Amino acid sequence: MPSPHADPMQSAAPRSVEPETARKSWLQLHMDVSADQAPLLELLFDSLGALSVTFGDAGNDPILEPGPGEVPLWQRTRVSALFEGEQDPSALRTLIGQTLDRDLSGRLRFERLKDQAWERAWLKDFRPMVFGKRLWVGPGEQAPVAGEAVTVCLEPGLAFGTGTHPTTALCLRWLDGANVLGKTLIDYGCGSGILAIAGLRLGAASAMAVDQDPQALEATRTNAHRNGVSNRLSVHPSTRLPPGQADILLANILADTLIALCDRLSARVKPGGTIVLSGILAEQAQAVGSAFARCFQMQPPVAKQEWVLLAGHRKLD
Repeated sequence: MPSPHADPMQSAAPRSVEPETARKSWLQLHMDVSADQAPLLELLFDSLGALSVTFGDAGNDPILEPGPGEVPLWQRTRVSALFEGEQDPSALRTLIGQTLDRDLSGRLRFERLKDQAWERAWLKDFRPMVFGKRLWVGPGEQAPVAGEAVTVCLEPGLAFGTGTHPTTALCLRWLDGANVLGKTLIDYGCGSGILAIAGLRLGAASAMAVDQDPQALEATRTNAHRNGVSNRLSVHPSTRLPPGQADILLANILADTLIALCDRLSARVKPGGTIVLSGILAEQAQAVGSAFARCFQMQPPVAKQEWVLLAGHRKLD
C-alpha cells in the first residue's frame, strides 16, 4: 500500500502496458467490504488472475500518516481488481460467487477501461494550485512561469502529497509566508517530498526528507531532480537519520504519531528554531500543542476545514 501526506491512501492507476502488448481494454471490478475482509478478497482476486489489486476509501474515512509498522485500512474499504479485457464477467462472477456468500458477491461492480497512459491519467484531476501569494504546485506541463511565482512541478506517483489535502495546503501556505531564505529544513514524513522541495524552491539552503516508506523516498528523489534541488536535498529512512538539527522542522503526520514522536522531533530543532505540525484534527490540537509546549512556545492553531496546523518556536533554555 502507498503511504503519508495528505490525501487519502488511494492506490495509483494500473501500470502502463508496452505498445507491442497493449490491449484495447481491461475489465475492472470493485467491491466494498469491511477492513478485515479486504485482505481475503485480495487473495481471492489474485488467485483468479488479477493483474493488480488496489485498496481505496469506500466511505469518508481519510488516512494520512500510518504509525511506525502500521498498515491500516479504511473501515469501509473498496477493493478493485484489474483483469485482461478478454475475461468473461459472467464467468468471474460465478467463480467469485462460489467462494463468497450471496450477500457479499452481490456487491460486485464491473466496468470496462479503455487503453490509456495510466501513469499520466491522474493528472486530469491535478491542476496548478497557489498557496499564499506566490507558491504554485502543479504537474510539470501545467505549472505557471510568470511574475514572481515560485513553482513546484510534482508527479507524486504512489506517494502522498499533491497539496490537495487541507493538511498539506496548510503547510505550503505556511512556507509561502515564512522567511526560509538560507535556512535548513527537515520534512519528517515527506511522502512525495512536496514540503522539502517547496522550501528549497523558496530559498532554503538545504533540506532533509525523512520517511518510513521506501516508495516515498524514491518519489521524493524523483521530484527533487525534476525541480532542480537534488544537490540541496538529502533523503533518509526514518530508522537511519544522520545527526544534526534544523532551523525548521515540518511534520505533516497523524496527531497520535506526532505525540509519540514528540521528543525525537523536538531534538531535531535548533534552539530558537521553528516546528510546524499538521495532520491534526481540530479536536486534537490541544493534546498535540500540550505535548510540544514543554520545548516550544506554541502559537494559536491555523485551521482549514476540520484540520489545523500548529507552529512553535524552540525555547532557548
